[in-house]
Amino acid sequence: MNKRIVITGMGAVTPVGIGTENYWNGLIHGECGIDTITRIDTSALPVTKAAEIKNYVPRNYLPSRLVADLDTFMQYAYISAEEAIRQSELRFDLPRTGIVMGTALAGLALTGNTQEALAVDGKNVSPKFLSKIMGNIAAAQLSISYGIKGPSFTVSTACSSGGDAIAMAAMLLEADAADAMVVMAGESAISPLLIQSLYKSGALSKSGQSRPFDKSRDGFVIGEGGGALILETEENALRRGAEVQAELLGYANNTDAYNPVAPEPDGGGAAACIRLALKKAGLAPEDVGYINAHGTATVAGDIAESKAIRAVFGALDVPISSTKGATGHMMGAGGITETIACIKAIQTGVLPPTIHCEEVDGNCDIHVICDFPAEKHICVAMSNALGFGGQNSSIVLKKY
Repeated sequence: MNKRIVITGMGAVTPVGIGTENYWNGLIHGECGIDTITRIDTSALPVTKAAEIKNYVPRNYLPSRLVADLDTFMQYAYISAEEAIRQSELRFDLPRTGIVMGTALAGLALTGNTQEALAVDGKNVSPKFLSKIMGNIAAAQLSISYGIKGPSFTVSTACSSGGDAIAMAAMLLEADAADAMVVMAGESAISPLLIQSLYKSGALSKSGQSRPFDKSRDGFVIGEGGGALILETEENALRRGAEVQAELLGYANNTDAYNPVAPEPDGGGAAACIRLALKKAGLAPEDVGYINAHGTATVAGDIAESKAIRAVFGALDVPISSTKGATGHMMGAGGITETIACIKAIQTGVLPPTIHCEEVDGNCDIHVICDFPAEKHICVAMSNALGFGGQNSSIVLKKY
């Protein structure tokens, strides 16, 4: 990078805690956010468990106007962004601040509910329907509230959306299109439409438990939530006296060009993405102290990612965990919340565990942190986020 990019704020809304510190404490204490679904009637559905946001009262976090105007996935992204803004103490009287929003499914749940209410009950469609299902409106609402008039993009690259939103923001900073960027992501798509589709594709866990890399894993569990980061050029952060949380050293995005929903079996695309991110960072594999893996707990996906990691890191025994055992698969939001887990690992010297991984699958030849957190002083961490369409994203972070 010609410009050093730093992170000055973090925000999280997750099934194991609302707020970055609550989220982190939930991870390192082995809490699990997966439970019986409460938001919808599951009596006719093949799956009845997901990782919902617990004890969430929108009016505790948002004014009434925004509660009415924002769909749930937008609320999670917005609340996360506000936390990150508070931590960074970012000022918005500077015009060169922008936003990148990430979401995989945007307003899918609301779309399904609205169509059912119209077709079955004859209920009128709200005039706010369209503005509540569009992915970019979360960023638009934040820009209206804070007067953010810089570049604004919305990224939708399946479950790598959060990681790709970080990369997009970094590229804008490097291109001198902005001095600071709010990166936010949100997902809340627990609905009969999604459950039926994923179940029939064989991706969802029938047991209702997320067991990344475990030999008995049987698929992922749907999660929901939001995450946010404030990215700035180092020059801008130092000029305004901001406290830097970590440095973004590298990022990469590519595609497998293999299958719309299945990963390349040998992990070739993901391995290439990891190599690109390390090259961008100017680092070698031995420099990486921890990897937060995508690790969704699908049989094929975990094996492919394990092969990708082994192909790049060779005999190196880099500690790896998937936090999806705790949070479920937060889709587009996961790329940001898992990046936050990497930052906290760098700051604290504690590496979060992969809960529910009791016996690592022999086909996943990697060093998985199971059961309990590991204590290790690290300077560099990597977060991988992969998605349907063969999307691969990799983020490299360093202690500042």
